Amino acid sequence: MQNKIDQITDILRRDDGISGAMHYTEQISWILFLKFLDDYEKELEDKAFYDDKEYVSILDSKFAWSSWAAPKKEDGTLDIKNALSGDDLTNFVNNELFVYLKSFKNNDDFKSIEYKIGGIFENIDNRISSGHTLRDIINIIDECNFSKDDDVFALSLVYEKLLKDMGSDGGGNSGEFYTPRPLIKAIVEVIDPKANERVYDPACGSCGFLCESFLHVMRDKTSLSNDEIDFMQNDALHGKEKTPLSYAMGVMNMILHGIKSPNIIKTNTLNKKITDISEDDRYEIILANPPFGGKEKEQIQNNFLVKSNATELLFLQHILKSLKINGKCAMVVPEGVLFQNSNAFTSVKQDLVNEYNLECVLSLPSGVFLPYSAVKTNVLFFSLGKRFLNYSDEVYYYELVPPYKLTKNKPLEYEHFKDFLTCVKERKITENSWLVSKSELALKNYDLSAKNPNIKEEKELRSVDEILNSLSKNLAKSSELLKKLGI
Repeated sequence: MQNKIDQITDILRRDDGISGAMHYTEQISWILFLKFLDDYEKELEDKAFYDDKEYVSILDSKFAWSSWAAPKKEDGTLDIKNALSGDDLTNFVNNELFVYLKSFKNNDDFKSIEYKIGGIFENIDNRISSGHTLRDIINIIDECNFSKDDDVFALSLVYEKLLKDMGSDGGGNSGEFYTPRPLIKAIVEVIDPKANERVYDPACGSCGFLCESFLHVMRDKTSLSNDEIDFMQNDALHGKEKTPLSYAMGVMNMILHGIKSPNIIKTNTLNKKITDISEDDRYEIILANPPFGGKEKEQIQNNFLVKSNATELLFLQHILKSLKINGKCAMVVPEGVLFQNSNAFTSVKQDLVNEYNLECVLSLPSGVFLPYSAVKTNVLFFSLGKRFLNYSDEVYYYELVPPYKLTKNKPLEYEHFKDFLTCVKERKITENSWLVSKSELALKNYDLSAKNPNIKEEKELRSVDEILNSLSKNLAKSSELLKKLGI
């Protein structure tokens, strides 16, 4: 499967309309989605046949993959004569197919496949300028089979690599698409979602947290009932994403992980008034790495009890309000959230510590989000009601210290979390971990900064020669000044 994607990216490099990993991933995504849709429709059609029911296609026959992209002869080979190519293909795709697919954007049922079609194609266009290039790519993707679990799994791994390359591209806002997978895997392992719990990501991007949660639960698939498997595939995983391309990447990523009905809504999460969040809008598990460093206008700030133009503080309030009783959460935040002492930040952090259970602060090293952000970050683990990591009021701090400085070419690895994953479950105190009481945090005006008390500042003592040399120089300067003063 990696071979196929490598072939496609190599072909795309030669096309005038494509530039960089972001374009590669975007263009591969819409073609993959239409192939998935064709295989999905075949499954629905077969099911209707066995149930003796009439099947009504999602797409008009003219726009079905098997009509324009890969019409087949009776022996199953490509019908080259009726398969569009060159200018005929680009004209059809640009002027008919995309116009038709964009018309799905008016569908309001976010659980429906029609909603996904509208959300994906609303703000994506075909960038491949050569119809012959597009034909070559379609022929390769037509060999993928979304009805075979092995093919889908292999493709999901390749797609993750595409997303990683896109996140490392370093251009524009590519960072919004990719949270390092070792970090996601470690967070999900600590939170430990179960088959009967709903998982929510309010800024889901490429849906890394949701996909990893799915994999985490499904690893022991044999122990799950059919109802639990069905729940995981259709109702357990929820997300919101406002950026059109991120939305498309996320839906595609979930589909490739075997989640055929991703419950992802394309919307600005912060548009919802915090007072309008009902019990139905609350979740057992929330996992998030929301955007930070952005500024929100007053209209959005008015949706929150504590006004702020900092997106990270607004998202924290939204998440607190969206957590169910006995729910648990892990949220990536920039360092500033921990030490900011303005009234707004202090008020929300006071609520986090006193009304919720702030159970653990994982201090991440600088460089985790390179190359697109050098901001130092932390992970807050907290719960509402029942605690999930410990039963005391003390907050467990852990400072992650990799064996080397993180760079673009030397990124964070899952191995770096092994000690943390062992220590956090046992609340083990080491040179990299310590406890802080709630009362101490209150005395510090809810400064949650991870200041490791085990690290003592070592002052380097000067040698005797250095001290004598310094004294000699100071005496010479003093003598010179006294001469100038005539003393």
